[in-house]
Amino acid sequence: MKKNILIYNSGGGLGDSIQLFPLILSLKNYFIKTKIYYLSAHSNHFNHSLKEYGIKIETLDLNVEYFGFRWWHYFFVKKRFNKLKLEKFDLIIDLQSKIRNTLILKQLPSNEFYSSTYNFYFSSIKKKFITSNNISDTTIQNLNIFLQTNIDRINYSLDKLPSIYLKEAKRLLPNNSYIGFSITQGNAYRKKSWDIDKFIELANKIKLKHKVPVFFVEKNNFDLIELIKSRVDNALFPEQKSKLSCPALVTALANRLDKAVSIDNGIMHMIGLTNIPMIVLFGPTNANKFSPKNKNITIIDSKEIYKSDDINKIQVVDVYKNI
Repeated sequence: MKKNILIYNSGGGLGDSIQLFPLILSLKNYFIKTKIYYLSAHSNHFNHSLKEYGIKIETLDLNVEYFGFRWWHYFFVKKRFNKLKLEKFDLIIDLQSKIRNTLILKQLPSNEFYSSTYNFYFSSIKKKFITSNNISDTTIQNLNIFLQTNIDRINYSLDKLPSIYLKEAKRLLPNNSYIGFSITQGNAYRKKSWDIDKFIELANKIKLKHKVPVFFVEKNNFDLIELIKSRVDNALFPEQKSKLSCPALVTALANRLDKAVSIDNGIMHMIGLTNIPMIVLFGPTNANKFSPKNKNITIIDSKEIYKSDDINKIQVVDVYKNI
């Protein structure tokens, strides 16, 4: 029996955390009496922005900003851990692959250590592990090899959403024939956004299929909202008409859609939890690594179609024919 397990995730975006839902749920289902801790280089979204999803996990608070990304952490992390007066971990699960971060993480005391870094060199048990871009599935499969056990994958269920969000979504989108659009990127370090003129053209085209465009845009993005309203006369912005505002509401709203079109961003993952049909557009980022792992996903990747990481090489017709 394992008393405590630590999961380390260096990713800082909401989408990075949402991708871990199946892994965390699977571990909690299998290790029922085990306390599972979460350590990140950034804020623990499970206790803040994502808390309404009901993914409860303990935070290991070492009071170290950007944990793992500074070499000096190597010399202080053990001392910070000792101040917490916790038992050493039965298992540490390292979900990233930077050698620096892994070496720092290994300063935390543990009985077993799982890491894919440097072809699993730092793992305390040497086995023939699986390598792929699906972080939750791959980690679950490898932990089964590592621990010689059988952890089943548990997917997120909308039953975990508080009813207030599902009721609000039905009030805001009471009918059928909605197509959702997620158009803005969170991190600006890569050009992942599809041109707004193309989204507007696509939104106007879906009228031919008797569909209503629903845009997921932050409430304070007034200029973008007014631009779309001026050029798409039947566009809906449901979040503007609600006092509620959180990722859980986005997921509840997405569950009212017939289909969604999204770039690679956090909202893509919020929508992906519903398993509705989605068209996701990729340019510079890795579709195999970052797209939701659902059967209803259609990936349109500029690298595959146009041999370019410029997402704006993708044409409106490439998307429209899939709607």
